[in-house]
Amino acid sequence: MKITTIGIDLAKTQFQVHGVDERGKAVLKKPLKRGQMVTFFANLPPCLIGMEACGSAHYWANKLQGMGHTVKLIAPQFVKPYVKTNKNDAADAEAICEAVSRPNMRFVPIKSPEQQAVLALHRARQGFVKARTAQANQIRGLLAEHGIIIPRGIAYIGRQLPEILEDGENGLPDIFRQLIARLGDHLKELDRQVRELEEQIQSWHRESAASRKLAGIPGIGPLTASALVASIGDAGQFENGRQLAAWLGLVPRQHSSGGKQTLLGISKRGDSYLRTLLIHGARAVIRVAERKAQHAGSWLAGVMDRRHKNVAAVAVANKNARIVWALLVHDREYQAGYRAAA
Repeated sequence: MKITTIGIDLAKTQFQVHGVDERGKAVLKKPLKRGQMVTFFANLPPCLIGMEACGSAHYWANKLQGMGHTVKLIAPQFVKPYVKTNKNDAADAEAICEAVSRPNMRFVPIKSPEQQAVLALHRARQGFVKARTAQANQIRGLLAEHGIIIPRGIAYIGRQLPEILEDGENGLPDIFRQLIARLGDHLKELDRQVRELEEQIQSWHRESAASRKLAGIPGIGPLTASALVASIGDAGQFENGRQLAAWLGLVPRQHSSGGKQTLLGISKRGDSYLRTLLIHGARAVIRVAERKAQHAGSWLAGVMDRRHKNVAAVAVANKNARIVWALLVHDREYQAGYRAAA
């Protein structure tokens, strides 16, 4: 029997494969070592392959697509309902095979190696930023134990730490003074790493036409634009801008029943990093709108009059996500005050 659909349960060393024919009958159930994957699928006729969107999923998706197979990635929460028995590798592979064949299933975009590289820069920068914040808080907390208070903000630490270390009358023991100097050097190194990664992201942004296009939207800068382009890839896979906003978790959750519509807060689904960048950019737009008189009577001014500032920030982020979809799908430049033709 010809295998038409395969579900693969990914792992580090041993993969579980489940295949069915055109009638849905299971014809393949076997584990594969990592070294056997390429040989096995290279000798298999082209078919539909489903995998969970997890570690190494994009690598194997690109590898199998290069062999002529059609590969689709599924979010793990959408596979869970198809697990019939207790959790094991064979049951997971069967559930993936069943889920990928559903006509109304939602799939995760497959990222190219270049997209993965750009997102790796963002993830590394995010890690350094968190480590820098933690190091700054540790320095501030240790100094507070000796009665030295530094205001909030990393910039204050960079300005005041040399003066604290040079002050011989503040009563700091020599061993503690050496420790604070060491931690200060570590903070400077983390800050240098952040700046270098931002320069690499900026360089990629300048070379990407799509990223430069998105940076023209108010509230979206090079960091947000590059992260969006690398994460979304082909925006045409979304039917409209609202689907992209929902993919980013910027639409309300629902708890509706009996014909009564009940809308809650935003769903917070999808990539929290992208959603954070969009909302921070929206807060910057609101700060500018509060200071400039030309924003009076605008859509944003109306939202800010009716709702809380945080709600307005989410509304701006949602609107920007829809604009991002329109610019990428229709290959247009951002135009302030654009109105669609009737």
